[in-house]
Amino acid sequence: MTLPFPSLRRAGFCALLAAQVFAVQTVAQFAMTQPAQAGVIERACRSSDRSAANPSLCRCIQKVANARLTVGERKTVSKWFDDPHQAQVVRQSSNARDERLWERYKLFGATAAKTCG
Repeated sequence: MTLPFPSLRRAGFCALLAAQVFAVQTVAQFAMTQPAQAGVIERACRSSDRSAANPSLCRCIQKVANARLTVGERKTVSKWFDDPHQAQVVRQSSNARDERLWERYKLFGATAAKTCG
């Protein structure tokens, strides 16, 4: 089940998804503009089908992710670009590890919104 963006925004997902800040890019455009050193969040941002994205924004979000999330957390969060429902699964989980990830993700999202917005 994919939740509508207003629900995701209330859940702390606004920095990446609800604002719809990511550009629609074809696979060819993605391959041509993707820097070799880009992190997993930046790659997911650039390959997402959200409107209004640009390389500068995706780089900024990656820099915030580097400062706020561990390597493992960045890998997990990057998968949420393609499957936002997984973010909701983590948010609603009673597992202590998921709760810690969600709290760190909310901090990341708030920081990204303020820094990159």
